[in-house]
Amino acid sequence: MKKFLSNYKSTIILLVAIIVGAIVGIIFQEKATILQPLGDIFVNLLLVVIVPLIFLTITTSIAKMKSPKRFGKIIVTIICVFVITTVIALLIGFASTSFTKLVNTEDGEMIRASLEDEEVTEEETEDLSIAERTVQLLTVSDFQDLLSKNNIIAILVFSVICGIATKMSGEKGEAFLNFLNSANNVIQNIVKIIMYYAPVGLGCYFAALVGSFGASIALGYLKTFVLYTVVAVLFYFIIYTFYAFIAGGKRGVTLFWKNVLPSTFTSLATCSSAASIPVNIECAKKMGVPNDIAETTIPMGTSFHKDGSAIGSVFKIMFLVCLFGTSLTTPGAVLQVLGVALLANLLIAGVPIGGGTISEMLIITMMGFPVASLPILTIIATIIDPPATMLNVVGDTVSSMMVTRVVDGKNWLDKKEN
Repeated sequence: MKKFLSNYKSTIILLVAIIVGAIVGIIFQEKATILQPLGDIFVNLLLVVIVPLIFLTITTSIAKMKSPKRFGKIIVTIICVFVITTVIALLIGFASTSFTKLVNTEDGEMIRASLEDEEVTEEETEDLSIAERTVQLLTVSDFQDLLSKNNIIAILVFSVICGIATKMSGEKGEAFLNFLNSANNVIQNIVKIIMYYAPVGLGCYFAALVGSFGASIALGYLKTFVLYTVVAVLFYFIIYTFYAFIAGGKRGVTLFWKNVLPSTFTSLATCSSAASIPVNIECAKKMGVPNDIAETTIPMGTSFHKDGSAIGSVFKIMFLVCLFGTSLTTPGAVLQVLGVALLANLLIAGVPIGGGTISEMLIITMMGFPVASLPILTIIATIIDPPATMLNVVGDTVSSMMVTRVVDGKNWLDKKEN
């Protein structure tokens, strides 16, 4: 019993905090939002540390790699794992909605009526070329913009370049690498200090979330929320267990479920993949994932790999399909749904600011729905955000295990112990 409490002490404390927060939210409902500032403090502390954490972990990981071939193998494997798991998520999202009518006739009428006063602002419909979006995605025009969490992909690109440059500098770059290693150790300790506040922060954040959540699922959205939540829970337990088994067999499954709960709770409470990065990296390392893989896969996954958002994109499209009576009787129509969902998911992952709105506009445009339906997708995105973020975050954790399986071989857990 003592060993159990020792191994799961932090997880149990977080779980109790989440349960207490949920109970407070249910009992006091909207009055529980008075606790949100205490939760915001925790989230803000995590978000502040995101930029230096990403830069230092990725840069030092690349600079310390003894073999450039290993770095290349890690990156290629990450991309392959992300692509395969995203396609699986899209297919499951479509399978779970293709035989279910997400919107009843009477609910559809109410929803369409709610659009009468909605307007799409000029900023939301700003038309940028693919080249312009790519530039905004990969780079920023001023160094100070790299210090913003809104430009995570640009930070990733700069961190990779900086790590490679440090490695190329050889002995002349050792002093800089030592400085980065020292700074990285300090940042890791800062994260530990912040996590001492996690039970209070997550409990209060979750109380406010549950207290205000009821008003967000009115009209015809409740059915979509319930179905998405069921799919997310099944995906979480079944698919991720399967991925963990592929990565490390029964031992991999045991390590995964022993250490994944902190990431799960953090993602559910904060609804932020970025805020979950520090906790997620720590969980992956406890699962036996090597530092260089954990510190590369998870920050990259936060930007490029979102299982929950992929399923959510399909749900958004199918919601509008039901609402407007669109026919999906041909293989071409099905492929269109999957293709548009994939593109929409890439935009959510890729565009630093406003990616959600841009992806929703892409769905509306490519599927031929009226622009006035944009608020519908915004509401859906809002109500499925907690379970979607959970899948986004935990998907990165188990992906890091599968990357390790490919890079370090099937006996990677034995190598970690030695």
